[in-house]
Amino acid sequence: MIDRLAQQIQFILEIDKLKTILRQTRLADGSRRENSAEHSWHLALMAILLSEYAAEAIDPLRVVTMLLIHDLVEIDAGDTFAFDVKGNLDKAALELAAADRIFNLLPSAQAAELRSLWEEFEAQNTAEAKYAAALDRLQPLLLNQQNQGGTWREHGITKAQVIKRVEPIATATPELWPLVEAVIAQSIAAGYLKVDQALPK
Repeated sequence: MIDRLAQQIQFILEIDKLKTILRQTRLADGSRRENSAEHSWHLALMAILLSEYAAEAIDPLRVVTMLLIHDLVEIDAGDTFAFDVKGNLDKAALELAAADRIFNLLPSAQAAELRSLWEEFEAQNTAEAKYAAALDRLQPLLLNQQNQGGTWREHGITKAQVIKRVEPIATATPELWPLVEAVIAQSIAAGYLKVDQALPK
């Protein structure tokens, strides 16, 4: 019992480091960048509030747990900007190594359970994982609109890039897709998001 508790406490203290991992996305008020722990909390609450829009039946507690642990690997691997092509090349390998270390701090059964949920999120083959991934794409979209296109403007992101990034929303939560389209249209009209240039003929 003592060893088991010691492992659990070690894991709890280790994951406190997620609060120090800064993401590219700024808060809705634009005052600062959010950290990965705040992002995970925000998604978990969204999962509860928006569950009625999931295209398939889901287990909300499973989704919430998945969202609370899905970015723990960033403690070692860091946050890779979604639109960073070069940075995403070795992202999977870095996160896999991080998962090996971080989840294995726990007692074996708990380590296997959380590791399995993390892998499920990454694979996006279940209703829960698809719904979780859709929320993971929706949250930065909403924040970028609210903070006058912060990340988009900083990196010159285009409509086509955003559309490609948020595609999981259309299949996992189709009722939310009109909201996505409206946010993108409003962001373009406000100058927060670049319109892709037509290719020369």
